[in-house]
Amino acid sequence: MNEEMNIVQEDLEEDTQKGKFLTFCLGEESYGIDIMYVTEIVGIQPITVVPELPDFIKGIINLRGTIILVMDARVKFKKEIKQYNDRTCIIVIDVLDLSIGIIVDAVSEVLNISEENIVPPPNLNAGARKYIKGVGKSENNVTLILDCETLLDENEIDEIKGSNE
Repeated sequence: MNEEMNIVQEDLEEDTQKGKFLTFCLGEESYGIDIMYVTEIVGIQPITVVPELPDFIKGIINLRGTIILVMDARVKFKKEIKQYNDRTCIIVIDVLDLSIGIIVDAVSEVLNISEENIVPPPNLNAGARKYIKGVGKSENNVTLILDCETLLDENEIDEIKGSNE
């Protein structure tokens, strides 16, 4: 009986999170992450550099006793490097059995974007498109919806997991 209740509760939680995206900005662009991947948002904090990781992985942080790998979204998306400031945040997501912190310029809001307002990304640059799942339309704005499961490719995941062993 308790197992059935837990399954029903999980289904309800998934339904209430459906179509909700945490939005953040990098420069002038707005990006969104499906809220189901987000565990928390923290301000920028001291980062310990770990040698021989990909350049977009800035290092690790100690978040209340849990070691979290942090990546700089600007470096990953090949955008101009910017100094961190008091609006810089780390969005912690859980994906593919990894907790990863994503450094962004600023967190904006949680947006509801219905499926009919999400269109496939334009077919311009296949390299960048691999982690853009769609383009969300809301009023006169567009939000690039990230595919959290493809932010890191298999080689990068293996490299990161190897550094934790």
